[in-house]
Amino acid sequence: MEITGRVASDAKAVKVGEKEVLSFSIAVNDRYKPAGSYEFKEVATFINCSYWISMKAGQWVKKGAVVLLSGRLGMHVYINSDGNPIGSIDFHVDKISFLAFAKRSGDKIDTDANANANANGSEGKAQKGNSRSAAGKDRATEDVPF
Repeated sequence: MEITGRVASDAKAVKVGEKEVLSFSIAVNDRYKPAGSYEFKEVATFINCSYWISMKAGQWVKKGAVVLLSGRLGMHVYINSDGNPIGSIDFHVDKISFLAFAKRSGDKIDTDANANANANGSEGKAQKGNSRSAAGKDRATEDVPF
């Protein structure tokens, strides 16, 4: 299963027995229009995540980053001190892909291609996009073979 969301809290490495786990939470936003209404409602679902594979990813899992996570869902249910049942959704992460890195002081958020390039250790290169040449034509259309 894959989910996409914005990291809601910086990752923390927690020691469990002899292993370490990277714990963080993400916010998944949803938007819907109730029956008989003309206004949209927005709902944020917070999901606790655990990543057991590599603690090195923790340096990139910072509040504000947009991530695509692959893994499986779990549920954690317990009775609190007041005797009320409490539950949370947990996601056991197998793979993390960064769609946008968290904003650093003075920097703008890296997006899609640059974020993935930076995560792989290569330099992010500017993409041509739809910038215009001196002749006024789109560069993207000049490269199309048809």
